[in-house]
Amino acid sequence: MVSAIDGSREPRKAPAPPSGQEAMSGSAASARVTLAMLCFVYVLNFLDRQLISILAKPIQDSLRITDGQLGLLTGFYFALFYCLIAIPIGWLADRTSRVKVLSIGCALWSAATAACGLAGSYAQLAVARMMVGVGEAGGVPPSYAIISDTFPRERRTTAMAIFNLGPPLGSALGVAFGASLAAAFDWRIPFYVIGAIGVVAALAVYLIVRDPRRERQGGLVAAGDRGATATGFLTTIVQFFANPLLLTASLASGAGNFITYGLLNFTVLFLMREKGMELGDVAIWYALVVGIGMGAGIYTSGRLVDRLAARRKAAYATIPALSLLLALPFFLGFAWAPGWRLALLFLCMPMFLNSFFLSATVTFVQGEVQPERRVISGALLLLVMNLIGLGLGPTYVGLASDFFRPEYGAHALQMAYFALAPMYLIGAALFLLLARLIRRTERLSEGSPS
Repeated sequence: MVSAIDGSREPRKAPAPPSGQEAMSGSAASARVTLAMLCFVYVLNFLDRQLISILAKPIQDSLRITDGQLGLLTGFYFALFYCLIAIPIGWLADRTSRVKVLSIGCALWSAATAACGLAGSYAQLAVARMMVGVGEAGGVPPSYAIISDTFPRERRTTAMAIFNLGPPLGSALGVAFGASLAAAFDWRIPFYVIGAIGVVAALAVYLIVRDPRRERQGGLVAAGDRGATATGFLTTIVQFFANPLLLTASLASGAGNFITYGLLNFTVLFLMREKGMELGDVAIWYALVVGIGMGAGIYTSGRLVDRLAARRKAAYATIPALSLLLALPFFLGFAWAPGWRLALLFLCMPMFLNSFFLSATVTFVQGEVQPERRVISGALLLLVMNLIGLGLGPTYVGLASDFFRPEYGAHALQMAYFALAPMYLIGAALFLLLARLIRRTERLSEGSPS
């Protein structure tokens, strides 16, 4: 039986199956609880990830690190472990309990976040950040697969969009909560508090979230089944990158993430150092722009893609391409604006539009692979997306700022943002290429004999 609310399949249980209305109600409630818990953990995931960027100025003042070092800290060092560890963790989660992997990962990254607050040098902070990356590698890929096996395809992008509210909510709460605590006490305190909350959340995930059964054509695949559904680890990786649709989607998302992380990981520092914003103002106004702007953009994109992709599959790519082109002039206005108030006004549109690609690409990739390969495929998508975006985006902006500093002085970070702008065009071009490949694949499929 298929629920009319969320589409999850309800196996009949002898001798007294529940009535249709009871089954739909229970399934819908369970799906909502699962989605809410996964979204909350993702909020913590992104909050922990963004704390160093949010508190960049007091951390720089305390540990005396450059923009280039900050870019490596928030970008390459974190992404290297986050991306590479995600692949074996995804392979493990596909064959064991995805919920247990998620819970252990949450506990590990939360403990490592608390350790960031203990760092007394740049090297110690770098090691703690690497451990945060190791833990967070077990967060998103299992969540993608759990959601994909809980919701039907026609509602999956909306569910993914709700889940992907984690980054804007995490960023907004991190700005509001982290900046307020740092302003009132010390920059180390937010790391301790948020790390402790994460450890409690890890236990809650283990106790509350249930791992849905893997579904495939012809039957259901039980969690942990190593029979006919088990696919070789290396074979799965080769098949993923040999598929031009999946490879192009990953590269296009990487370009989108390059913009997102290159912008976000330096925004607070840019507003404070070059636009004259105070930490107290950051905790209020920038938090609102991130939470409302990015959150509305991610949710709107999910609803829009669900509606349009049902008629034209290429909408998974054309909508992200259009959103990047529309965001570009507002991003340039943000970098140019002479004061923080006007800069925040311009920033609202990039915050709304920059992440349109996220839910669309994740849903597209999850729908293109077999259910028993969804975690590892999600991990491979994140590998490319985050090595390019998270690993290179902040690193590029930080090193560009150091490069421009001798000539432009206090406005070096502004010039680094101008140097980031061409990536909008590159990202849009890659998504348009993906749309073309999708249409070509559909034409070939329609022309093949049934």
